[in-house]
Amino acid sequence: MTEYDPRYLADLVLRPIITEKATRLLENNKYVFEVIPKATKPEIKAAIQSLFNVKVIGVNTLHPPRKKRRVGKFIGYKPQYKRAIVTLAAGDSITLFPEV
Repeated sequence: MTEYDPRYLADLVLRPIITEKATRLLENNKYVFEVIPKATKPEIKAAIQSLFNVKVIGVNTLHPPRKKRRVGKFIGYKPQYKRAIVTLAAGDSITLFPEV
């Protein structure tokens, strides 16, 4: 496996995505993150493993369709982004909601 620069990997993962579907995936030890659109699966895997100290089994990615937005008579689109669904090994977990 290729060694990646840790500073580069930290910039790949933008934020976790917390939706109803993503919350249901947590039961199967799958976590959903927003990543930069040019990130590859091996890079995403290396980034999650280095940031959270967990073992990643698989990475699935998808580009959701752009949504149209309108302001007055001007029509535009929301920015394009990429989602990564990361499957962790049994016994590993990521704390998305730290104790308050």
